Amino acid sequence: MVEALHLNKGMKIYTKSGDEGMTGLIGGVRISKGAPRIIAYGEIDELNACLGVIRAETPHILLKNAIGEIQHQLFTIGAQLAAPHTDPKIERITAAHVESLERQIDAMQQTLLPLKHFILPGGSKTAAFLHLARTVCRRAERSMVALSQSPQEPVDVWCLTYINRLSDYLFVMSRLANQLEKIEDIPWIPQKTL
Repeated sequence: MVEALHLNKGMKIYTKSGDEGMTGLIGGVRISKGAPRIIAYGEIDELNACLGVIRAETPHILLKNAIGEIQHQLFTIGAQLAAPHTDPKIERITAAHVESLERQIDAMQQTLLPLKHFILPGGSKTAAFLHLARTVCRRAERSMVALSQSPQEPVDVWCLTYINRLSDYLFVMSRLANQLEKIEDIPWIPQKTL
């Protein structure tokens, strides 16, 4: 079966250069796959994959389109993390990207009932996946912050700000997903201990 496939003569999928636990940053520097920088952009990649699942599964075109835009921006952040010493060929996350997220959060919030309780992750399938993506986003943020606090490990401030704002965006979008599907958010009501 595999032999019958026409293989694209472009880039090879496997290079064998990482077989001993090393990988390359943009610019050619080789570092351990366990290095904090690799962990940080690996978690951005994981977040992007979570969003890909949501985009594939949600029935809402509005959410699909918004998530697609976020996925492109996460690729930019991954590239910036993989090129710690600014490469002029790499697109950058800027204040404008953060401001766009803030405007979208505000617009979504205007359609939602005010929160009176903390809410549990869940509701619709789309909302539950968005909550999962939000937690992956928070983990990626923690890794990026830890990286930025390491000596000689630069992380662009707008990337950090964007990821911080993105977790809020995903939370609000999860509430919007429930509203679109006419499913109420699940309030967290503390249970009295026995």
